[in-house]
Amino acid sequence: KRLSRLYPEELTEHFVYLPEVTLEQLGDHAVMQAWLAKLQERLNSSQKSGLAYNASLREDKERNVWLPEVEITSHGLASYITFNRDFFGSNDYRTVVNIGAKLSSLLGEGAYVQRGERRKAIVEFKEGLDWLMNETTKRHTIQRYKGLGEMNPDQLWETTMDPTVRRMLKVTIEDAIAADQIFNTLMGDAVEPRREFIESNALSVSNLDF
Repeated sequence: KRLSRLYPEELTEHFVYLPEVTLEQLGDHAVMQAWLAKLQERLNSSQKSGLAYNASLREDKERNVWLPEVEITSHGLASYITFNRDFFGSNDYRTVVNIGAKLSSLLGEGAYVQRGERRKAIVEFKEGLDWLMNETTKRHTIQRYKGLGEMNPDQLWETTMDPTVRRMLKVTIEDAIAADQIFNTLMGDAVEPRREFIESNALSVSNLDF
């Protein structure tokens, strides 16, 4: 989650399946060029309409290292993401590498994922997970509401009112000043503080639909 706040998840998710890059290897142009080619190959396979990726190496002459840089072009607008030395030396990157090592040992030749009578051959764990998520949500529709008053009666009963499945939670206020500040920020009449709060915290949201 911390990584996704600094780097696009659409990029970092590939690092699980790429060879580990050590701090020493950052100074080896040939090693980094070979690693970059594998990254570019994965990015090419995941490109979507209106979105393009171009990976290159940027030389940091001060530290004598070669840093991967990805140009993301979305509908004609380009942005650049550089993975610096601090990134490759971080605990978060170490976690990604360790996850990759564990996942690589899970699947053997002929691996597949199955749900009911449907089966799909896979070569990567993520491929199987994505397939399962797509299968399980085919018949589901995700809707968001600002308040209960926007729901239809049957939706309100199913999600909130049915006593056989509903959850009753007790909310206590231990810090009245902090509670008042939060309430005024999120529910008050002033629009600007609410906009600033949302813009500042938007990237911290996780599991929005689940």
